Amino acid sequence: FADTAWVTLATNDTYCLGALVLANSLKRVNTVHQLAVLITPGVSQSMRQQLAKVFNVVKEVDVLDSGDEANLALIARPELGVTFTKLHCWNLTQFSKCVFLDADVLVVQNCDELFEREELSAAPDVGWPDCFNSGVFVFLPSKDTFKALIDCALGRGSFDGGDQGLLNTFFNDWPTKDIKKHLPFIYNMVKYLYFCGFYRFGSQVKIVHFIGSNKPWLQSGSAATSSLSGFLETWWNIFNSHVAQALSTDMVGLAGALAGGERSAIEDVWRRQNWEQGVIDYMGRDSFENIWKKISESVENKASVPGTAPSAPLTEAGEKSVTPPAVPAESKEVPSQQI
Repeated sequence: FADTAWVTLATNDTYCLGALVLANSLKRVNTVHQLAVLITPGVSQSMRQQLAKVFNVVKEVDVLDSGDEANLALIARPELGVTFTKLHCWNLTQFSKCVFLDADVLVVQNCDELFEREELSAAPDVGWPDCFNSGVFVFLPSKDTFKALIDCALGRGSFDGGDQGLLNTFFNDWPTKDIKKHLPFIYNMVKYLYFCGFYRFGSQVKIVHFIGSNKPWLQSGSAATSSLSGFLETWWNIFNSHVAQALSTDMVGLAGALAGGERSAIEDVWRRQNWEQGVIDYMGRDSFENIWKKISESVENKASVPGTAPSAPLTEAGEKSVTPPAVPAESKEVPSQQI
């Protein structure tokens, strides 16, 4: 099986965390195929060394940006432009057949049978089933196909600004030509809404896909509340047992922050990342009461500086009395989070 490979892409050290967990999840289910990862110049040397210990092939590629900023803005995911780098997987011509897996994917059961499928085999996208989801797909490396994809990108672009729109434009006969190229949902299971279906078929799931901006490395497994919470816990179990000890402080971004960090420091990183992604803990650390407490502490510290206004008076218990502003009843409702 030297001429077949699982392929993934990591554009920075943070996404390499996902790639490392993915690779170890494949080894955990005893795959017989090679492992390859495409990286960009933004991946640190320390991280490259760790990737080389797990992957058979580590290949640096140039970043291709779709440039369709207007289209990307429509789906509020401007970071997807860099995923056009994924097209370089067709240049891995040392392999005769490959299966591409996004770095935010977790393999939970052996699925080597995917290599029996033809190009381009993929699972329907849950948002528009006549399009396939490009997080998992079977392909045949080819310089000619790579060139044709680039020509398609330049000539027709991508209707969603990312690789999925481009690949669906290029392989436009996927919806109707051959049903054998439609992979079952168990090979690319995203957040599910049909709980009866999961209750019936959940034990057959082989590949879990953490789609969206809130990636598994940006949230604690113990705090997960989504329909993928059990799989998120598995992701962190693999991370803690096979990846965490390999991290070093000279790695970039979250990877460096997680290297040897105390639990409180790691949680601060998660919290900051979640804030930046718009995922806010309204009932916990980010509640109004806690925010007001932080503001009060800052005001008190400022008041203690000579020449500033006196601090709040002490109560009989010796504690400073700070009264939060009145909050209208309707503002106490917990804002609904966007899905």
